[in-house]
Amino acid sequence: MNKLKSFAKFIFPVLFLLFLSGANFVNAANIGDIINFNVDKDFDASARTQMPATLVKSTNNLYFYIEKLWWDSQSRVKQLEILSKLESLSQEFDNKIYPTLTSAFGTEARPGIDKDNKIYVLFEDMDSTEGGYFREADGYIKLQIPTSNEKEMLYLSLDYIDNPQLKIFFAHEFTHLITFNQKNILLNAEEDTWLNEARAEYAPTLLGYNNIYQGSYLEKRVQDFSEKPTGSLIDWQGTKYDYGKINLFVHYLVDQYGMNILKDSLHSSKVGIESITYALQKNVIKENFSQIFTNWTIATLVNDCNYGSKYCYTNKNLEDFNLVPQINFLPLTGNTTLTMSDNAKSWSVNWYKIIGGGGGTLKFNFEGDFKVDFNVVYITKNQSGAYMVKMLALDSLGRGEFDVSNFGKDVTSLFVIPYLKGDNGGISDSYFHSFFWSASMTRQDSNTEEINKLLAIIDSLKKQIAAILAQKQVWPVIQNDYLCSQIVSNLSLGASGSEVSCLQTFLKNQGGGIYPEGYVTGNFGNLTKSAVIKFQEKYASDILTPFGISNGTGYVGAQTRMKINQILNAR
Repeated sequence: MNKLKSFAKFIFPVLFLLFLSGANFVNAANIGDIINFNVDKDFDASARTQMPATLVKSTNNLYFYIEKLWWDSQSRVKQLEILSKLESLSQEFDNKIYPTLTSAFGTEARPGIDKDNKIYVLFEDMDSTEGGYFREADGYIKLQIPTSNEKEMLYLSLDYIDNPQLKIFFAHEFTHLITFNQKNILLNAEEDTWLNEARAEYAPTLLGYNNIYQGSYLEKRVQDFSEKPTGSLIDWQGTKYDYGKINLFVHYLVDQYGMNILKDSLHSSKVGIESITYALQKNVIKENFSQIFTNWTIATLVNDCNYGSKYCYTNKNLEDFNLVPQINFLPLTGNTTLTMSDNAKSWSVNWYKIIGGGGGTLKFNFEGDFKVDFNVVYITKNQSGAYMVKMLALDSLGRGEFDVSNFGKDVTSLFVIPYLKGDNGGISDSYFHSFFWSASMTRQDSNTEEINKLLAIIDSLKKQIAAILAQKQVWPVIQNDYLCSQIVSNLSLGASGSEVSCLQTFLKNQGGGIYPEGYVTGNFGNLTKSAVIKFQEKYASDILTPFGISNGTGYVGAQTRMKINQILNAR
């Protein structure tokens, strides 16, 4: 984990010259020496900012320091066991980690800020969720950053000091040390966190540590991703789910386009998506980042090269991986509608699967915030298991629709993948943007025909009763109490009919604060939409909060209808 901060790099030239002339020199380190290191309280188990540590081992390339209190509390037998494991780690570093990673990405600062070729490794009691971290602060002099340790330095958790996975965390943090030199020092650029972590996440695979999948670091990251795959790729929050997403994405990226994308993007003065774009162009790759992201969303679901060379992972340990999307079920009989309200940040994606239906025509509608760039991939799967991948064209208002014939029979599943594309500069606005979709089934079977006949008879009777009641001038009250007993259809701007009249009557009876105009016209116009929004916001905890939104939409969907019908039935 790379602890990224914004560091001021300016100091007075005179002070800097004084520093160069006499402040930096190499002290001979002896086993048993104690240094009071600055540490990061966000990772330390006790939220400390400083910690004394003892030098327990020195090799040709590494100094191993261990938290003094912990080291002193260990038996001599345990200390010898740990020293043996550190010797193995040192050999792994010299023979494999260092030559492999420096060949791929370049070297750390050598010699570094302390004019010493050796790297300091500090074992610290960390939060149980952490395996290690890296501080950019240590790469600057104390005149710039007072908390700097002024060393090329990595921090590893004591929890893993005798764990076989220690080399994985070591390799991860060493990759950050390389990145700091190649990007920050040599190019004076601050890499985007998500891409910085992506390179470090790929290091274990590059070193062959994921060759055996069961129990591997890669398997753990796949589990993290599967647990919560949604969320922005680039809006880094540092959770295990962020690591899961970036791990799967970087494996796909390298699978399809090679290690040069990671290497060349690192050696560019550009950062984040712009550096990926630079690397793609340098390697004469026609796809841009947006197309790669789109193909990744498909590959994560389909993962089958038979449907396109870009729709799969080629890493042998990921060949059988398929994301389990959010499943939505359509009833097998009758006409019905599913609705979904959700939100997304830039470069985030959702995967939905729709099943059921029982035969008939499925009509899918999507509507996203037209101020941003939503994209929608949809995939059908037939009885033989074959996929068909398509893109949904959205209009200038962010809306689009398509039909699927004989859904639930010839077509067994529909997968919908809406995602919010950010700009290719990788700038995330950090805001959530709402989107809605609905899936409606229409079919004509014997049961449906009988139901429609009964509904027609009921509608005729309603009209007769309405005419009688109108003569007695008690229509508005009776309409709300009797005829307006429930709303069964989704309603939105432009709708018309008896259910719209029912809705308007209901809103009118909610008081002047909801629908002061009180028009009952049967046409769903802007005044009706405004009233619906006020109603939704009045009952936000029941209607809006479950979907993570706070402002009314004016769309009468399942959640809004449920609240309206609840109020009507309570009378």
